[in-house]
Amino acid sequence: MSRDAGSRHLRIPGPTPVPERIRRAFLRPLVDHRGPAGRALTRRVLAGLQRLLGTRHPVVLYPASGTGGWQAALVNTLAPGDRILVPETGHFALAWAALARECHLEPVILEGDWRTPADPERIARALAADREGRIRAVCLLHNETSTGVTSDVRAVRAALDRVGHPALLMVDVISSLAIAPYAHDEWGVDVTVGAVQKGLMLPPGLAFLAVGPRARAARRRHARLPRGYFDWERMIEANAEGLFPYTPATAMLFALEEALRLLEEEGLERVFARHARLAAATRAAVAAWGLEVQCRDPRAHSAALTAVRLPPGHDAEAVRAHLRARHDIALGGGLGRLAGRVLRIGHLGDLDGVTLLGLLAGIETGLGACGVPLRGSGLPAAMAVLAAEETDAETSPS
Repeated sequence: MSRDAGSRHLRIPGPTPVPERIRRAFLRPLVDHRGPAGRALTRRVLAGLQRLLGTRHPVVLYPASGTGGWQAALVNTLAPGDRILVPETGHFALAWAALARECHLEPVILEGDWRTPADPERIARALAADREGRIRAVCLLHNETSTGVTSDVRAVRAALDRVGHPALLMVDVISSLAIAPYAHDEWGVDVTVGAVQKGLMLPPGLAFLAVGPRARAARRRHARLPRGYFDWERMIEANAEGLFPYTPATAMLFALEEALRLLEEEGLERVFARHARLAAATRAAVAAWGLEVQCRDPRAHSAALTAVRLPPGHDAEAVRAHLRARHDIALGGGLGRLAGRVLRIGHLGDLDGVTLLGLLAGIETGLGACGVPLRGSGLPAAMAVLAAEETDAETSPS
């Protein structure tokens, strides 16, 4: 058998490449999860997640994917027949709504064009019209992974407050946490749903929720859906002793602790600035190619990924297949109504500018080989963004 030289380029919008230090954490000898070492590990990880999420309220952690986190948010707060309001920002917003329907809830979809963020004014009007109070929650994706569109959580919170509607605000940060600023308590969020396989740079397998006091009150007074495995009060009670109500994924906890340590060593402000810089360089390359970004609102451009629209008559899946076969580059494809129409370039996680430039060079080569018309090279434009950021960093006061 022959071996291909070079690195593999996993640049889908998650899971992201796992840094060496996190991979080594998986090799640590397991500890008794009910003993002193296991309890101390649990407390350290939960405290680190609280800092990252910006909350002093409980954080619960499940061996699950992000979808499990969605379900936990719903079943701990709602009752059969409750309505939830879901702004349609893309494929994953609709997936959360579909899951709610399977949980015997009634999603109300605020239809969207998959190119713009959630509109706080439309949310306010929908809530103001809900005079019977049947809408019990607003389910919002902070960053829509299928479109590269980021919504303004604070503006949505302000819309709820302005009309005085008591609905809970639930926010998915699966593809924005540790990538862009977020503050559960300060922004007035009731339930935040996250997962570890994107900005936290772990393999898939853990979901977590920050649970505010209004959400816990809803669990006590209103929730009547089966909770079972996802009952967060059982989790919170056990966590107070450094325990879990069932056997935790101990090796994942070791790795998560290392991921949190890496983020804190870099500094969250630097992490956010790095992601913003890489996103801006990617969009500069796309503009120089003469291609269009899926997100039409510059204020809503994602720091995690850029979805690139291909011209009519060009199949994004053919480009993805070429990049995978010839350069071992894995990009995200279009989901739902965007199938075959967009390439999703992930620029999140453990990534720097030099690696991004190599990725963009490979994509540019693949686009040309597949006959996609390009106005010019995107590399000089991306390099100019990165060089400007380096100059600013060197001249800024320390």
